[in-house]
Amino acid sequence: MNSKFNKKPIDYKVFIIVAYIFVVIVSLCGVVPFIVMLSGSFTSEARIINYGYSLFPKDFSVDAYKMLFQNIDRIINSYGLTIFITLAGTLLGLMFMSMAAYVLQRKDFPWRNKLSYFIYFTTLFNGGLTPWYMLMMKMGMKNNILALIIPHLFTVFHILIIRNYMNGLPYEITESAKVDGANDFVIFVKLILPMSKPVLATIALFTGLAIWNEWYNCMLFMSNEKLYTLQYYLYNMLNNATAMKEFTNGTGANILAGADLPTESAKLAMAMLATGPILLLYPFIQKYFVKGITIGAVKG
Repeated sequence: MNSKFNKKPIDYKVFIIVAYIFVVIVSLCGVVPFIVMLSGSFTSEARIINYGYSLFPKDFSVDAYKMLFQNIDRIINSYGLTIFITLAGTLLGLMFMSMAAYVLQRKDFPWRNKLSYFIYFTTLFNGGLTPWYMLMMKMGMKNNILALIIPHLFTVFHILIIRNYMNGLPYEITESAKVDGANDFVIFVKLILPMSKPVLATIALFTGLAIWNEWYNCMLFMSNEKLYTLQYYLYNMLNNATAMKEFTNGTGANILAGADLPTESAKLAMAMLATGPILLLYPFIQKYFVKGITIGAVKG
């Protein structure tokens, strides 16, 4: 490999060296904040307040994690619920959005352009939060787990991405399958979906991240604490700790107790707790994700 590189022109060598340096710098820009976040989650509250964050923990402490895991049962419950709605919402969303995209890209479907415009129009104008909330309540979504899944089943932007990708697939494959007697469902499942793995993996990552980080819908529709997602449970915990700290410090009552609440380090510990599963999932779909972006860029 080195001998091949030595034979290359000088301008090629300079380009490769600059490219590698640039990639390393960009990688560090993504890795260093994560290391700081991990370090801060294991740093004492007093150290963070007085000296700020550092690359390595100077005053090691697990107080933030102790506070988070005071109610381990609720953490496990919210984790399990979040994992369930993420998996269910992602799989159902992929199914519905890919089916819609397949129909909209079919050249023999006369209404495809009109329906595409109708779907796109909803991204420009919609009824707003109040009518949507009233509709969800009329549908019985109060304290209903479906309220956390249904809003993510149809995302217009994702449908258009999948449709544009499927537009680039050879239409002759569909025609030849029809000649062999295959119906639309067989063509969609056995031909179109396998060839659409890159874009489906990309949309799965986007949808999964959106559902995993969801807390607003949980705040609107969930009053039962057993139905709190991980993000909303951590959000409430942090707000309660911050309010208690401000109250004790403001009134002067139990000042030491208020100062000892690890609110700053808890923010970082919560971020570590919430991002862990996504970091573990990404390597398994990275090749499809990169391929989907590359093909999408080439097809323009």
